[in-house]
Amino acid sequence: MVKSQSSTLIRCPLPDVYGFVVTDFVRNYPRWSPEVKQLRPLSSGPLTIGWTARQVRVDQGRRSEADFRVIALEPERRVCFKGIKDPFVITYFFEPRQEHTQLTFSFELARLTFAMRPFEKLIRFAVQDGTERVVRDLKALAERELGQKKTD
Repeated sequence: MVKSQSSTLIRCPLPDVYGFVVTDFVRNYPRWSPEVKQLRPLSSGPLTIGWTARQVRVDQGRRSEADFRVIALEPERRVCFKGIKDPFVITYFFEPRQEHTQLTFSFELARLTFAMRPFEKLIRFAVQDGTERVVRDLKALAERELGQKKTD
């Protein structure tokens, strides 16, 4: 198993950050995760438990396609996605910190294929780098856009 987690403080209220991540997921996810070249909902409507989507990613030059579903959704606390065929779980946790939001992003790869095992150390490094990049990019995007709403 490969697991990584990164956190950041986003200087915006929790309801706004949660909305940015969960309510506007289809619009914003490819923006804070530029490896996502295409995101297509397979379910209609807002994110709920069971909602599914397909993503096309290009990570370090490697193109992959994966379907995933929402497996947990606690308003203003967390949203969790799980690969349908691929063994990954992604969770966004939201915690209030006065008028700000502590965001924690967790990525878990349940197993590596036999062919990938010799590269486990590199994969762990790439996963850690990826979780740090997600929270950094999400923070910058959310603070810029949600902060602008306050001044408009």
